[in-house]
Amino acid sequence: MGDEIELSTAPATQEPLLLLLHPRRETFEHGLLLPLSNLVFSGGTQNLAPLKAKLLCAASSPPRIDALAVSKTLEIALDHALLILETLAAVLPSDSDQPAAANRNDEISADVDDLILFFYLQSYRRLLPRPQSHKDSASVADVMPMPSTSAFDECLSLLSSTQLVHSNGRRVAPSEAEEEAYQLSYLKKHLANIIALLAEPAGGEDEQSLVLTSEKFERLGFLIQFCENGSEVVPLSQAATFFANSDPVMPPVPFPAAQVLYWLLQNIGTSLVHIAKKVSTKESAPSRAFDLDVATDDANTSHLEGQNSSPPSRTPSNSNAAYSRSQTFVEGFSKACIVKQACDCDIKGCSVKILNCHDSMIYILAPLRYATVYGCSDATIVLGAIGKSVRVDHCERVQLIAAAKRISISNCRECVFFLGVNQRPVLLGDNHMLQVAPHNTFYSQLTEHVNQVGIDCTVNRWDEPLAMGMVDPHGSLSCFARASDVEAPSATCLDPSRFTNFLIPNWLGGESTQSEKHNPFPLPEIYKSAQMKNNLVSKEIKQALRDAPLDENQKREIVSALHVHFKDWLYASGNIRQLYCLRRD
Repeated sequence: MGDEIELSTAPATQEPLLLLLHPRRETFEHGLLLPLSNLVFSGGTQNLAPLKAKLLCAASSPPRIDALAVSKTLEIALDHALLILETLAAVLPSDSDQPAAANRNDEISADVDDLILFFYLQSYRRLLPRPQSHKDSASVADVMPMPSTSAFDECLSLLSSTQLVHSNGRRVAPSEAEEEAYQLSYLKKHLANIIALLAEPAGGEDEQSLVLTSEKFERLGFLIQFCENGSEVVPLSQAATFFANSDPVMPPVPFPAAQVLYWLLQNIGTSLVHIAKKVSTKESAPSRAFDLDVATDDANTSHLEGQNSSPPSRTPSNSNAAYSRSQTFVEGFSKACIVKQACDCDIKGCSVKILNCHDSMIYILAPLRYATVYGCSDATIVLGAIGKSVRVDHCERVQLIAAAKRISISNCRECVFFLGVNQRPVLLGDNHMLQVAPHNTFYSQLTEHVNQVGIDCTVNRWDEPLAMGMVDPHGSLSCFARASDVEAPSATCLDPSRFTNFLIPNWLGGESTQSEKHNPFPLPEIYKSAQMKNNLVSKEIKQALRDAPLDENQKREIVSALHVHFKDWLYASGNIRQLYCLRRD
């Protein structure tokens, strides 16, 4: 049980491969919900162990349980039970274990062990956002939001001075190394309880008699994973040799849970030491150090970038996306246009993070599994096809266009979301003045991409937002509120008269196989009629101007007036950002 595991198959001339334990990013980033009634379980195994027994009794096909049984057991609304199972499905590590949607939503099911781990995870509290440093403030001063009041302002008196520092000014996402160390510390503290929930008695009544089967051990893949040299994911059964059996025909023999716990805690300790060494090395480097397991790639940032952009996006080393921790970063841009496509070598892994970007145009035209948008303002962001989950957090005046299986939005203000989503948009935390609208764009590979990640374009629930609570307990301002304590504001539907198609230039060159107007998501009739009416009015105005008996001076005056009003509209609407894409370095 050494801290470092050397793979015997590695050639003698190569450096030994380091096998390290990591928290599973997708679970911690996309698997948290605002506490629902009867969903916050304090006391660990004391409350969850009896609940597990109740769920197994209520399950019609143990060990799987459907939404209706979850609803009755937890005494929550069916919509909330469906949300729980849908969220769990979005973060399970294996597609084969995902709840399968039948003809009716209430027939979605999940394994009880996975569900118990999901409930335990809700005790995790995300790391507080870092305050923006003084040197970063000047670069985005022209897009800083004006201070405003909200429903949780009266809670400020309850906060410590440290919390107040985090609550003021722009929020900056913690670094990858900070988050990973924080998540590992959480696992180190709670792993004994988690294993106890999965373990089975071996005949005795004390803790030493508990054993863990190989199947239950694999369930821990919901929370942890092992990686070779920080990139390639290794199956848990391969990383742990204690379930190896000399007879391949026989099933693996259960292993004492206490020894499994000891081995995992050893590996967590090794990973924490590894992170500390990495951070220490990078802090001593003369140049700016990026986060753990992330390498810079200056040559392949995007096709186009604005002249006033911040440092280029960062991307990890290349690897197989399906079995890799690699992810694509777009971070710290201001007044820039960033374009990333499926054919680009700078799309890494199966997830993307867009962090702290302001007054910019960002195009991610690729099929991915996960996307996170954090701390952005006054930006237009286009996400091609996201097959698992999109998370949008602490954004202001952002216009986001996305085709995705699901989306969760928390602590956002004055944002507009043009969505093609198969599940109800989930609103968490303190949101203000949000609008939703149907998906409104197209590019030549969009249909191929949505099919590739499994999005059903015949189902679009963009207009059914589910508001869960005013205050996000995973954020820096929990204010001790529960979802049932206050009525959460929902998003409103965009006025059909303001709905327009968003045109994405054909960056790939070549002709599209379909019309640029072919949106794979059917447009609601009211929006389609409003669009046709706007197009008709536009044609009539153009024709009237052509037919007007004007002399040359009058024509010049009209053209000049149109230019002035058009320029004012560009700035007022934020569409001036689209001109960044026309500027070359």
